Amino acid sequence: MSRTVLAVRHLAFEDLGLLAPVLHERGHTVRYVDAGIDPLTTAGLLDADLLVILGGPIGANDDDRYPFVADEINALRVRLNARRPTLGICLGAQLMARALDTKVHPTGHTEIGYAPLDLTAEAAGTPLRHLAGVPVLHWHNDGFDLPAGTTGLASTATTPHQAFADGAHLLGLQFHLETPQHDLERWLIGHAEALSAAGIDPRTLRDQAARHGPALTEAARRTLTEWLSKAGF
Repeated sequence: MSRTVLAVRHLAFEDLGLLAPVLHERGHTVRYVDAGIDPLTTAGLLDADLLVILGGPIGANDDDRYPFVADEINALRVRLNARRPTLGICLGAQLMARALDTKVHPTGHTEIGYAPLDLTAEAAGTPLRHLAGVPVLHWHNDGFDLPAGTTGLASTATTPHQAFADGAHLLGLQFHLETPQHDLERWLIGHAEALSAAGIDPRTLRDQAARHGPALTEAARRTLTEWLSKAGF
């Protein structure tokens, strides 16, 4: 049965990536809403069968400088309280954490590049088990505390909470598993200033993507497909 999937996008090239063909193969209709341009209404975010909150370069605490962030969090809070299926990626997971009344804060480290996750024991029975030993793409400075009532699924040395879930309907991922290898160049161009400020050579990330991209693509498809099935999609 076809369902409507709403994706909130904060930056044009940080899109659904690998998730888009998975959704289309399953017959679902995908629509993007561009944060800061399109209105983020409570009804709009609540009505979608599945909501995906994507990443972006702003912070989840930047509502004083970007007022739409407050609107997004308020609408997201209503959806999460209604236990509607929701997936948050990077900034999206941080916004979910804030909507669940959890703190988002600087980690003190810039975590950019491909590296594996440390999965928790609880992750063994979840779709994230497909990511065991597979380097995923990290691209963040902030992190979040574990929201009350959720289960922590993964960590890294500098980020203790890399993923959380609440049943089958809610999944927050601090990392990126959706970005295909061939799309990384858009990130390297679009985030050139941030990479320079962090002292990261784009050639290093290019090499990492060439080494780890194929395995991540396969693991990501398995993870996303299984999560969608368990969420009823």
